[in-house]
Amino acid sequence: MIIRNLEKWLILIRSVMGKLVSIIIRTKNEERWVACCLRSVFRQSYKNIEVIIVDNNSTDRTIERAKQFPIKLITIDDFIPGKAINDGIRASTGEYIVCLSAHCIPVNDSWIENLIEDLNNTEVAGIYGRQEPLSFSSDIDKRDLITVFGLDKKVQIKDSFFHNANSAFRRDVWDRFPFDESLTNIEDRVWGEQVINSGLKIIYEPNASVYHWHGIHQDLNPDRAKNVVRILESLPSLQTSTNHHQSPGDLEILAVIPIRGRTHSFGNSSLLEVTIGVAKKSKYITEIVVATDNKETAEIASNCGAEVPFIRPPGLSDDYVDIFEVVKYTLDKLEDSSKHYDVVVLLEEIYPLRNEHLIDEMIEQLVFKGQDTIMAAIQERRSVWIQTDDNAKLLNTEEDSFMPSSLKKSRALIGMLGICCVTHPESVRNKSVLDGKIGMYEIYNPFSAITIRNDLDNISVNSIKQLWKLYNEKTV
Repeated sequence: MIIRNLEKWLILIRSVMGKLVSIIIRTKNEERWVACCLRSVFRQSYKNIEVIIVDNNSTDRTIERAKQFPIKLITIDDFIPGKAINDGIRASTGEYIVCLSAHCIPVNDSWIENLIEDLNNTEVAGIYGRQEPLSFSSDIDKRDLITVFGLDKKVQIKDSFFHNANSAFRRDVWDRFPFDESLTNIEDRVWGEQVINSGLKIIYEPNASVYHWHGIHQDLNPDRAKNVVRILESLPSLQTSTNHHQSPGDLEILAVIPIRGRTHSFGNSSLLEVTIGVAKKSKYITEIVVATDNKETAEIASNCGAEVPFIRPPGLSDDYVDIFEVVKYTLDKLEDSSKHYDVVVLLEEIYPLRNEHLIDEMIEQLVFKGQDTIMAAIQERRSVWIQTDDNAKLLNTEEDSFMPSSLKKSRALIGMLGICCVTHPESVRNKSVLDGKIGMYEIYNPFSAITIRNDLDNISVNSIKQLWKLYNEKTV
């Protein structure tokens, strides 16, 4: 009797909530995207969903990030696109099936509703949605996505185009037409051909849109693509969306402050206290960790509101140790305790004159421009020479190195990692912080680049602060 009543309640709940939608997401080293993707999926207005992650032996933190959400995980050793989707569907129970790429982000909260709206029509085999480029997508990808995924809804009777990065279909259709498990690609196009030949229809629904950071073709002509994109983006209806695929406020952002030995005094406070204070003013940083080898410094950090979960090993304080080795050690220790982050911020205490908006503006630049790393930098207008042994070589930024700096198209920038460096956890973990798409955040106040490595009294501190303030007022 109890079981029968429970079944009735489940039927009633599902009739009110709508049919169960099983969302299949295939992953392979999607650490940077999967949390953002899932965050948007679980914000949907349509709540009767289950999410199946089909992971192909990811070696990064994809699985750990995915498990922060209520998902079902299955793993596969050999990746064949159609088989991966079929395996995910076999592990699901929904009447409606949705396929979503792990690096696709639903544009709004009505994505599922719009995507499945026409599935109750038995003449429809499947629906695929729009894919929009991000502002930082390459010109080739922008061209492909803008031209292929238009603004008008289409009912395809002869056209078999279908795309599984953002698609939906009923389980009974899949029972008749499972995806081909022998194909290494375009399994969705072959499936589309089968259902069209059977007399069913495919619908393109532009209101079910996702952001997709890369395109659908492999054309390697960037110059031609650039010209096409400029024309397309000049048309008001086809302009690339300025909306952002994620908000920095939704991310887990770790600030790491590495310190060797004791912190130095900076007037009535310490350099560490000043640095923690600037980090605490950030509206995006969610956790501040001080990585130190000194118990006295650790106590000061804790009193200032930072976390010191461990005293770092003495070996990480040797002169030859890269600062990012300390950051990596810190990140590894935190991740081992089941903490996971989207962004990592490096701050050194020796730069006490940061602008209070610098950290958040750099985080925004990293997220909104899709950069791998962004570092603070200051312009060097003088000629830069590289000294090797007994030879010195001029570093040319222009053909005429002695051209007036105001006329040069390029500029020499000196990276100031310790002022602030914002990057991704996988870049720290893979020791590739300075690889990939690097952004520079230029600092115009030269006093912000001053390094303090000794104790300073109040008189010295006040003098430096006054000069820093005067320069800021002068440049406003």
